[in-house]
Amino acid sequence: MPDSLRKRSALFAVVLSAAVLAGCGPGSGTPDGGGSAPGPSAGRAAGPLGNPDGTKPGLAPVTTDADKAAARSLIGELTTKGRGPRTGYDRDEFGYAWMDTADGVPLARNGCDTRNDVLKLHGQDVRFRSGSDCVVVSMDLYDPYTGKDIAWKKARAAEVQIDHVVPLSYSWQMGAARWRKEKRQRLANDVLNLLPVSGSANSAKSDSGPASWLPPNKAIRCSYVVRFAQVAEEYELPVTASDKEMMLKQCGD
Repeated sequence: MPDSLRKRSALFAVVLSAAVLAGCGPGSGTPDGGGSAPGPSAGRAAGPLGNPDGTKPGLAPVTTDADKAAARSLIGELTTKGRGPRTGYDRDEFGYAWMDTADGVPLARNGCDTRNDVLKLHGQDVRFRSGSDCVVVSMDLYDPYTGKDIAWKKARAAEVQIDHVVPLSYSWQMGAARWRKEKRQRLANDVLNLLPVSGSANSAKSDSGPASWLPPNKAIRCSYVVRFAQVAEEYELPVTASDKEMMLKQCGD
């Protein structure tokens, strides 16, 4: 087992133990008010606490007191620092877009680029280009950020974009500028850090941290910051103090 996946398994065991001690294991749950309600496709979504490697589809709400306590424990472990300059940042510093050769992450080297892997993972009623089992040309997608279902076709490719939960520019400013390129390539292509979402929501987010942007769907905000924390923990990235404060607030009582 690669070191990164071993680390995720150990981290999940700690979070699971906290939830069990509180009287409940991690689950997906349903929204408890506020924001958008899940659409028809949301039923197959996995909660982030039960999906530490990001290989299950969707992003379900965190709703129980036990899971919220486990979420706050996870977020509380994050280190903080100020956001550095963007100097030198370029998308190419993280490898060419959607490379299949970023070793050490799930779904690497399977003959299909990362974008199509993510679409296949999260989409339903997925259809492929004739003669291909890789290139997705249409699918139904539940977007957790907006709480809406999207009937997507490749002809309208920009309607669904792949969001880096921890934006690459953000990671650059928080320390990735000093990483080996192989580690940056893993971050850019790791399904833990990737979600297909509404193009407009992804554009609105840009390279913001949680203090500056949260999903419009309030029901998913705790799950979103848990996923943000999972990525930060996995890659030993600090977050800003204001981001950490906002993350804790989303999973409060």
